[in-house]
Amino acid sequence: MTEEQMAQEEQMPQEQRMPRSKADENTVFIGKKGVMAYVLAVVTQFNNGAPEVAIKARGKVISRAVDVAEIVRSRFLPEAKLKSINIKTEELTSEDGSRSKVSAIEITLTK
Repeated sequence: MTEEQMAQEEQMPQEQRMPRSKADENTVFIGKKGVMAYVLAVVTQFNNGAPEVAIKARGKVISRAVDVAEIVRSRFLPEAKLKSINIKTEELTSEDGSRSKVSAIEITLTK
């Protein structure tokens, strides 16, 4: 789910929202906000009892995802361990029907 789709869904009434899986609940999608907003989101997930948190990003914000993971591990939760890093290429279709390939990363941290 893209950040734009998530923002649109947040404006919907609860009964119209798509059900989220357990995996989505423990996932932080990186977008255009400041790094510390995402760091706070990851730390909050861990403080709420999540055993692991996935940090996902695409395109230009991949470096921001790496920054978030490193700040969480070095400053806020030194006990957090790097479980996995997955990289891939996603093919997106724009509104005009054209397709483009975008790099993506998923960094999984565990306590």
